[in-house]
Amino acid sequence: MSFFQVQRLTKIYGKVKAVNDVSFSVEQGEFVGIIGPNGAGKTTLFHVISGMQKATSGTVHFKGKEITGKAPHLIVREGLTRTFQVPRPFQELTVYENLEIVHSSKPHAEERSTRLDRIVEQVGLSKSVNQLAGNLPQGDLRRLELARALATSPDLLLLDEPFAGLNAGEIEGLAELLLRMHKQGITIIIIEHKLKELMKMVKRVLAIQFGELIADDIPQHVVNNERVLKAYLGDRSWDFAYNQ
Repeated sequence: MSFFQVQRLTKIYGKVKAVNDVSFSVEQGEFVGIIGPNGAGKTTLFHVISGMQKATSGTVHFKGKEITGKAPHLIVREGLTRTFQVPRPFQELTVYENLEIVHSSKPHAEERSTRLDRIVEQVGLSKSVNQLAGNLPQGDLRRLELARALATSPDLLLLDEPFAGLNAGEIEGLAELLLRMHKQGITIIIIEHKLKELMKMVKRVLAIQFGELIADDIPQHVVNNERVLKAYLGDRSWDFAYNQ
């Protein structure tokens, strides 16, 4: 079985199939992108995978165990962590206190304080460590969201639009951070609407429309897929820079 596997996952709200019979797998060490128009079901897919919502049908397996329907905190303990479109820190706590709350109880070679200091430095928040989360600018909030995820010691990280609301410079810095995290051994699945930036990072792209998986391929093939073009951009061509 694959490191991470979704099999025929479906989520229905009333008469709407927000996620419709979606199946895919991700191997350890991959960096996978998910694209699709607004309302395509991407975030709902993350909600179901991470235990935020119950699946109508289908299964999710992670590291050989079924995690379908488990509570979010139990899924995090297994090593699967997700971020949100809108960062959700404890606004009345400092950056460091936010990390202390979510810090993994897994055994580490480093002491807790040393490890948290390293995470803060890794995400570029060393100068803001004693600042209240509610006072952080948007770019730093995104970094804190990543720091909180890292503090749980994830093996698989689901990122939901981490570039939303950021300017070009902030996106470039955050993209570099994500690539460093990936090189350090974290498997990543990322939802993102900043397509040009996304295609520079990932080696594989899943495209979703109306809750259905319509493409699963390398970026160069996905952006020329007829179904994806019609679903996402009509007849316009995609002008992307690719990893070679």
